[in-house]
Amino acid sequence: MNSELTRDILRKVRQIEIRTNRLVADSLAGHYHSVFKGRGMNFDEVREYVPGDEVRAIDWNVTARAGRPFIKKFTEERELTLLLLVDVSASGNFGSGAQSKRELAAELASVLAFSAIRNCDKVGLVLFSDRVEQYIPPKKGRRHVLRVVREILYFQPQHRGTNLTAALDFANEIAKRRSVVCLISDFQSDGDPAATIENLRRGLRRTNRRHDLVAMRVHDPHEDALPNVGLLAIEDAETGELIELNTGGETTRERFRQLAHNDSELLRRAFNSEAVDSLNLSTTEPYLPTLLGFFKSRERKHA
Repeated sequence: MNSELTRDILRKVRQIEIRTNRLVADSLAGHYHSVFKGRGMNFDEVREYVPGDEVRAIDWNVTARAGRPFIKKFTEERELTLLLLVDVSASGNFGSGAQSKRELAAELASVLAFSAIRNCDKVGLVLFSDRVEQYIPPKKGRRHVLRVVREILYFQPQHRGTNLTAALDFANEIAKRRSVVCLISDFQSDGDPAATIENLRRGLRRTNRRHDLVAMRVHDPHEDALPNVGLLAIEDAETGELIELNTGGETTRERFRQLAHNDSELLRRAFNSEAVDSLNLSTTEPYLPTLLGFFKSRERKHA
């Protein structure tokens, strides 16, 4: 790798760090702590009961010996592992504006990772296409998070396709203890949509039973609707197949829009049926309001 390319990579990673660190410090770190809980509660000590304490916490053995009420005090076992599953298949390189889906995925991962290390949690990374391409084991620290961001942005996958279930199964194999698993993808793959979604549902179900799973869909609005520009050659990023469409026809544009809508509905129903929390983020809109809204909604639900 030449020195100029290395400087460009470091500059890009540094820009993301500056942007996301500010967001974490100003808005997200506290929400992250509230939304993603530790693995359980550890006994800390007993102390004398004061009015207003939870009666169910009374330690009756100590109370009987002392002749006055004492309660058990617990502390949250806080340390978590955040496992980022990031789609690096070919379709992620698309972006109709200033940001590609892959760049948006890197920024989202960066926000989550910096929130995690601010809360002393570990961060791990799985990059996947139609198979697992790279695994970085969970660690703490800024240097580790910067490596995670760099790999998401610049890793060159060996394959073009997408297999979401393979990534989820891999996460289940490597994460022996309950973790926060964030699946970041555009959820596009070739093949029959209904069969693909059914396979995905099985993967979501297995992972959500063992871990705290969140699905984050990154998409570009130009993938939902065709522009009226006459003949247009479209390449399927996952297969490399070229398709020529006449976008001047209203029927063609409506058919394309309906297919995109149907795919989104299938995905939404899959998340709902498996009780997986999810959110949609666009390459052309600020992601912070959507992320904050998601965190606040999740806080209310878990409260």
